[in-house]
Amino acid sequence: MKIALIIVYLVLSLSGLILMKLGGNTGSFSMVDGGVNFSISPISLIGFICYIGSFFLYTRMVVIFDLSYITPICTGIIQVLTLIASKIIFKENITVQGIIGASIIIIGLLIMNIKRG
Repeated sequence: MKIALIIVYLVLSLSGLILMKLGGNTGSFSMVDGGVNFSISPISLIGFICYIGSFFLYTRMVVIFDLSYITPICTGIIQVLTLIASKIIFKENITVQGIIGASIIIIGLLIMNIKRG
C-alpha cells in the first residue's frame, strides 16, 4: 500500500507539471464589477488539480515515512522523470550537465537504498 501511495504521488505530481505547461497559462485574476474573475485553460486546470492532489498525498507520505528518506527519494525521482518528460513531450534539449546531474541523483537514490547488514 505504501508503494502504491508513492507511485500515485509521482504520477500526479509529474502529470500536474506536464499538464500545466501544456495548458500554457497559469491563470489570471481580475476584478470585474466588484467581483473576482479567475480564468485558466482547461488543460492547466486539470494539471493544477493533479498537482494539488499530489500535495495532499505528499502530506500523507510525510506522516507515514521518515522525512529524511521520503523527501530526497521523491524529489530525486520527480527531477529525473521531469527531465525525461521534458525531452520526450516538449522536445527540450538535455545538456551534458543535465545528464550528469540526473546520473548523480540516480546514484544517490541507489546509495540511499543499500541495505545495511
